[in-house]
Amino acid sequence: MPIGRVGLVVHGGRPEAVTGAETVREWCAGHGIGCADIDVWQGQERRRSGREEMRAAGMPDLIVTLGGDGTFLRGARIAAKKDIQVLGVDLGKVGFLTETAVGDVEEALEAVHAGRSTCEERMTLTMRASKPLEMPSDMEEILCYGRGPALPPPPQADPTEDGWGVALDVTALNDIVVEKLARDRQVSLGVYISGRLLASYSADGAIVATPTGSTAYSFAAGGPVLSPRMRAVVFTPVAPHMTFDRTVIANADEPIALRVLPHSGRAAVSVDGQPRGVLEPGDWIGVIAAPRPLRLVRLAPADFYGRLRERMRLTDAPATAADGESDPLFRPANPVPDDLSHLYLPPPQTT
Repeated sequence: MPIGRVGLVVHGGRPEAVTGAETVREWCAGHGIGCADIDVWQGQERRRSGREEMRAAGMPDLIVTLGGDGTFLRGARIAAKKDIQVLGVDLGKVGFLTETAVGDVEEALEAVHAGRSTCEERMTLTMRASKPLEMPSDMEEILCYGRGPALPPPPQADPTEDGWGVALDVTALNDIVVEKLARDRQVSLGVYISGRLLASYSADGAIVATPTGSTAYSFAAGGPVLSPRMRAVVFTPVAPHMTFDRTVIANADEPIALRVLPHSGRAAVSVDGQPRGVLEPGDWIGVIAAPRPLRLVRLAPADFYGRLRERMRLTDAPATAADGESDPLFRPANPVPDDLSHLYLPPPQTT
């Protein structure tokens, strides 16, 4: 796609990200393309919502993030509002979401501008709640310690409340988490799937994740790894005090609701790691698959399992010696057999 305007999300604490951002600005200037920084704030100034950031940046048609997966998530929450593609630039580590190394950013921009890139869609989550989310002033400093000021409370996407709760303008690529506030007290939650009670949990928290987020907090809490091509909603309890401590995977059209039980303390709600509000006993949130996916720029066929192997250090296992043969079912140059024609297969290797 020809690029008309670029939005930049930069990890300002990393010199290589700052240098890479200047390279992007110079490339844009050389091609007569507008470029604006987004998701930025200074000191204790109020942070802007995703839609406010988009308007301030002049509605870019490509967002470039320079940092790790955390920086990418900052760009994703903005891009998903308007179906804008995101190009993640990595800074030396193997990220699950970033696409190109900082040294190759000009080449990547040229490929996108010339139409030599593809678009990969990832499922996202949104949310309803029993009431609008708010961040109590006495909680913001604690919950956002070391992060800078909090994002503004999620605005209501639909001002009506007719028993279905309040629709909130929230986008999560990885997960939505409800967790305890008090160190010495767990949070008590009723967990409902498709409107029916699954169980009541006393736990440190509960994670509702996308397949993309299955390699993030949910994985750290013992959850499974899902292919990011799937459409599913992953529920994983965090340190529950009960025998049933397993992850439950629901279909994408099955909503998952979490209610803070009357005997529980308050609970914090975070979206992709960003604190967004506090729930009181009796409050609930409903997490649902969002109608819009996130659109990732891909310069080559996605290799999720290769990244998984590297990121999780599976190459360090004692039994990882190569067997000396070609990878099974990795699609040789020969035509695909009829019994495999329905499968998702990578393109043939080129020499």
